[in-house]
Amino acid sequence: MKDTFRSLVVAMLARQNAFPTGRIPRQDLLALVRALRPVMPAQPLVRLGGDGDGGYLVPDDLDGLTACYSPGVNDVSRFEKDCAARGMDVYMADRSVEGPAEPDPRFHFLPAYVGAFSDDGFVTLDAWVEANTPEGTGDLLLQMDIEGYEYEVLLAASEALLRRFRIVVIEFHDLDKWWSTPFFSLASRAVYKLLHTHACVHLHPNNCCGATTSDGVTVPRLMEMTFVRRDRLGMTAMRTDFPHPLDRDNTSLSTLPLPSEWYT
Repeated sequence: MKDTFRSLVVAMLARQNAFPTGRIPRQDLLALVRALRPVMPAQPLVRLGGDGDGGYLVPDDLDGLTACYSPGVNDVSRFEKDCAARGMDVYMADRSVEGPAEPDPRFHFLPAYVGAFSDDGFVTLDAWVEANTPEGTGDLLLQMDIEGYEYEVLLAASEALLRRFRIVVIEFHDLDKWWSTPFFSLASRAVYKLLHTHACVHLHPNNCCGATTSDGVTVPRLMEMTFVRRDRLGMTAMRTDFPHPLDRDNTSLSTLPLPSEWYT
């Protein structure tokens, strides 16, 4: 009994110290989760990229897209190859690698990170896009997996630029830190900013890193999210078909289902 009591005390103290800078109210997190509940896109979802990590579900609304912007270069380029095969020029940026995983005449590589402001080694999303596809050259696609920098990139991006992206695919990191007041203040503003112009149409937990449950809310630590510009939506019925038949695990670890509170 003494060991059991000690374990309970340790667990309680660990929970209290998990967010020493403050913990957001449960209803604030749930409000963001509800805002991200996926709606039905006007076109069916298709998979770009291969099975496993680096493949994403997007609506089959790709005709007329002139370019794909893909900050964060993986060790595979199947997603980018599929975009190029559909007639898009593909712009990739990453300072940690020497170039794309494989060549393609439509690939354009910039050895820089994408961030909140431009300096030595960093470029803003606005500056990068303007240098390559100035305004008026058609709708774009954004696919971003940049290890947590996605929040500052979204906050720094102009609304005019975001509206140029018909489809946005982002892997959001550190969702378990959304419980922390300072982190949530930044992360929620970034997500709500994107939701002002786009609606979420798909969610897929990355099964690499598990999930955390607190106050009855389960939050995957990493989540792939697909958004569509609101003028492309049509009707906005809610989706409940999770997992989607085209979803694939990112790793060989056990499948991580999307928690029901994210779509019901």
